Amino acid sequence: MAVAALCVSGGAAAPAAVAAGGGTAEATAATPTAAEETGAGTPGAARPGDVVSAEPTEFQVFPGVPVPTHAWKIHYNSTDAKGKSNTVSGTVLVPKDGREGPRPLLTYAVGTVGIGDQCAPSAGFPAGTTKEAPLIEGALLRGWAVAVTDYEGLGTPGTHTYTVGRAAGTAVLDAARAAQRLPGAQEQGVTAESPVGIMGYSQGGQASGWAAEIAGSYAPELKVKGTASGGVPADLPKVAEYNDGDAEAGLVLMSAVGHDAAHPELDLNGYLNDEGRSIAQIMKDGCLAEASEAGANKKVEDVTTTNPMDEPDWQQRLAEDKLGSKAPGAPVYLYHGEADEIIPYDVGKQLRADWCAQGNTVEWTSFPLSPHAGTAILASIPAMNWLSDRFKDEPTQGDCGG
Repeated sequence: MAVAALCVSGGAAAPAAVAAGGGTAEATAATPTAAEETGAGTPGAARPGDVVSAEPTEFQVFPGVPVPTHAWKIHYNSTDAKGKSNTVSGTVLVPKDGREGPRPLLTYAVGTVGIGDQCAPSAGFPAGTTKEAPLIEGALLRGWAVAVTDYEGLGTPGTHTYTVGRAAGTAVLDAARAAQRLPGAQEQGVTAESPVGIMGYSQGGQASGWAAEIAGSYAPELKVKGTASGGVPADLPKVAEYNDGDAEAGLVLMSAVGHDAAHPELDLNGYLNDEGRSIAQIMKDGCLAEASEAGANKKVEDVTTTNPMDEPDWQQRLAEDKLGSKAPGAPVYLYHGEADEIIPYDVGKQLRADWCAQGNTVEWTSFPLSPHAGTAILASIPAMNWLSDRFKDEPTQGDCGG
């Protein structure tokens, strides 16, 4: 079974879209049949990234600490792991800073929050309970707009497709498209001319890495200047082996639940024993804390009758999630803590080697003695500084030769 990283945090959408001025506009009813690679859609159909609905919301960095921000909760069109149209929720944030003209847009992928709908970033922002809000605030203070996807099935009908790489990557890119197409955000300088950055850590590192790899084919119109990805679970079977039976072992089963949601033919339930089914249900209903507690110190053999990882169909689906076989195209800032207890440091180093071998420009930063969650915090400012330089079109040579 697969696993993704612990983040720094421990039905269809409404039929009408709320316009910037508070009115409503008819949402496009057609189902997208977008080409899987281009995301272009068919003439007259809703496109990936089109806004289905939008409503004002609030962004609090901590409970009772709002940030002066234009904020909208949105539902938008995207594409699932099999190339079919889906609807994803998310949040668009623009600082109230009086800035005129196109501003940079960061599409931000959060780390693991859980599978239950109540765990979605968009659900936590109004209450100040989304743990990565302080990191996101760092981007807003720079004058950047930020789009934050909830990912497929997190805050929308269906089970969250946790750690399924392609579905996460498209959700991240389509969140950026949606921000550019949202009338209220357009009025605040988020336009098709906005330089775009991609950022994420842990589960968000996988999502941002996938977005980087497919951006040129799936969303070629986005002016992606660079990607900052950290603590990336680039090879899920290796991460699963690393965590089997330890304190974060619940994430192994949680990732299996996510893959079963994306690919029901995998029939996870057929491999689980009674305890495994009970824990899986807790994970589907709860957030990270509940999932971690329920699955802590469990080995795969404790929750299954037979190991699905031994089966060719599971092996194929997990292999499809592997990062590093394609150059992202735009430069990448890749970072990892040397004392990461959840995502093996060697997995991060291998991703660097793979992207460098593909000819991509990669700047690698390691953080000595730094554990998983601590690295997300330590690296946030350097990563955004690096993205700021890319937004200014300053050159970077990377350090693939070093």
